[in-house]
Amino acid sequence: MSSKEERRRIVEGYASSGMTRREYCAKHGIAVSTLDYWRSKRKPKLVRVAIKGVLGEQPSEPGFTLTLGNGRRIESSWRFAEPDLARLIRAAEA
Repeated sequence: MSSKEERRRIVEGYASSGMTRREYCAKHGIAVSTLDYWRSKRKPKLVRVAIKGVLGEQPSEPGFTLTLGNGRRIESSWRFAEPDLARLIRAAEA
């Protein structure tokens, strides 16, 4: 059984590795389901976001750019309802 510190290191290493779950797990000798379980037990990190534009004004262009913690970006001209956008973020961070 791995120590809590080792599990944390593996989960954080995966997040910054740029590898697929399968590749990363093979490299570290753990099952994908184990990595998924360890990741599910972590508390999500809150990040500060900034909304560009003047308060009370509608944005001149619809859409958004979302920059994830691993540096990946999602850009879209679509508008999303808040629950849909939250699902998109969770899926992108998985």
